[in-house]
Amino acid sequence: MLIKHLLNQWGRLVTPTQLRSFATVVRRGSVRAAAEELGVTEAAVSGNVGALRKELDDQLFSPSRAGLVFTPGGLRLAQRAVEMLGLAEQTRREVHDAHGGRRLLRIAATSLFAEYAAPGLIALFSKRADDLEVELVVESSSRFSDLLMSHGVDVAIGPQSTSAMPFGISSEPFMRYDVVAVAAPSLEYERIDELTWILGPSAVEPLGVSQFILERTGVRESMQRIYSSHAAAVGEARSGNGIALVPKFVISDDLANGSLVEIDHPGCRAAGTWTASVLPSHQSTRAARELQRFVATPRAIQAMRSGAGTDIGRFKPKVHITLWS
Repeated sequence: MLIKHLLNQWGRLVTPTQLRSFATVVRRGSVRAAAEELGVTEAAVSGNVGALRKELDDQLFSPSRAGLVFTPGGLRLAQRAVEMLGLAEQTRREVHDAHGGRRLLRIAATSLFAEYAAPGLIALFSKRADDLEVELVVESSSRFSDLLMSHGVDVAIGPQSTSAMPFGISSEPFMRYDVVAVAAPSLEYERIDELTWILGPSAVEPLGVSQFILERTGVRESMQRIYSSHAAAVGEARSGNGIALVPKFVISDDLANGSLVEIDHPGCRAAGTWTASVLPSHQSTRAARELQRFVATPRAIQAMRSGAGTDIGRFKPKVHITLWS
């Protein structure tokens, strides 16, 4: 009954702003956190939620020591709010694309993939369609499902998750890679936990291979230094300033010419798999489904491993990296 009433009132009394506030409170777990993410005051978020409560005649949720406690109607609304906002955004995109004659493919990727594999992939894929522009945003894999369900992005690419995505999201693994610990050959040490570990942004990725290696080897946080890019971290390692973690395919030339050596320790190497996730076919764009199929082809794998630049007019990088959140 609640959802039927909401649909009847859509566009007249219930607004997207109210739904967005409610959905953000649900996802972040508090009005304060929702206000911070939305960039508004707590009073504005509370006002939007209060308007929903009044219009729908439902308390929706109440706070407790363990977090938010939802009414049955609040649980239904939490799911439907994301779907409605996503549908509104999808419709806006379709109208815009039809009017402008160009399509925009938005990709969310974890930092490791974005830095090393995305440029080659985007260069090759964008050549397939003259009307396609690509926007890349760097995000934690923990946000992938929310971004996809809200149509904030069309494709999410990152490490393979051990937990299932929400119902309907299709996740396809496409590329396996090895992350290894490397250092300058001149670096002397007796124990690896006594050395400085020079890391890129992927060190804070909760599902990433780098964090797995750090936990397995027991490296103290005081011995970790995180740089804004993986390339900068590898550069510091070449200078003999510590150990860096990097996909092995990236530093094959360094290993061959001896400017870097792989650390001979059983805990300093691990394998990862990148996965491409999209919404169900009736909710996703054609370009998103095409990219999910394309990433697993031999040409795409080769492009991601070898790297390539792309035309700046076709690629709109929109990089948001948060190291500590």
